[in-house]
Amino acid sequence: MDAVAVSISSGMTRGAKASWRDAFAMGAVFGAFQAIMPALGYLGGAYFRDAIEAWDHWLAFGLLLAVGGHMIWEALHDDPNETEANPANPFAWRRLLVLGVATSLDAAAVGLTLALVDLPMLASVLIIGAVTFALCVPAVRLGSRLGERVAHRAELLGGLVLVLIGTKILVEHLSGAA
Repeated sequence: MDAVAVSISSGMTRGAKASWRDAFAMGAVFGAFQAIMPALGYLGGAYFRDAIEAWDHWLAFGLLLAVGGHMIWEALHDDPNETEANPANPFAWRRLLVLGVATSLDAAAVGLTLALVDLPMLASVLIIGAVTFALCVPAVRLGSRLGERVAHRAELLGGLVLVLIGTKILVEHLSGAA
C-alpha cells in the first residue's frame, strides 16, 4: 500500500505529463523491489533478521523524508529551470530507484515470514511483485488525474504524502504495530 500511495503521489506531481510509460516504469520498479526484498529476506533467514528488523523502518523513513523533503523544498522555492508547467520529474530513474528501495525495505521481513511458514519462495515473490505492479500502474494514472486538478500544489502535496508515509512506517515499527 505504501508503493500505491507513492504512485498516486508521483502521478499527482507530474499531472497530465504522467504517461502510461511512466506508470508502467513505476509499476515495474516497485513490483521488482517488492519481489526482490522478500526473496532476500527469505534467503537471508534468521541470520539477517535482527539487522533487517532493527533498521528497515529507519532507512525507509530517511529515504522517504529525503525525497519528500526535496519535493517540498522544490515546490516552495523557485527554480529558473523549472516552471509550474514543468515540475521535477518523479519518474526519473534515480528517483524511481530510491523510491523503490524506500517502499520495499520492510518487505524483507515478509520474506523471513515466508520461510518460517514454509511457503514456496518463487511463487510468493512473483505474486507479490505482480500484485504491486498491477496496483501501481493505475495508481499513477489516478494520481495524474488528481494532479491536473491541484496542479499548482501537486509537488508540495506529493512531497507531504511521502514524508507522511515515511513517518507512518517509522511510527508503526517503533510502536510495535507493524
